[in-house]
Amino acid sequence: MRKLFNRFRFMMKIKRFIPFLRDYYLSAEVPVKQKVIPLLLVVAYIFIPIDIIPDFLSVFGILDDLTLLTFLLQRMVRIAPPSIKEKYELI
Repeated sequence: MRKLFNRFRFMMKIKRFIPFLRDYYLSAEVPVKQKVIPLLLVVAYIFIPIDIIPDFLSVFGILDDLTLLTFLLQRMVRIAPPSIKEKYELI
């Protein structure tokens, strides 16, 4: 549970997370399939007009978008190579 909380805190510090994403996508250690799937899911979610909770419901509509984004980013952190996790103190 503590590890999950630390990762969530890391994602909220966007200045540190953007370089992590750059290193993740430029790393030769991460298979291409694991790089492409999160991108495709985000693009599909943006372009498909169906939303879990409509955005016009104010905070609740945005909450489901943030939940999906957090889920995808957590998965990326989990499958990132140990060298990248060590660099950003995620171990």
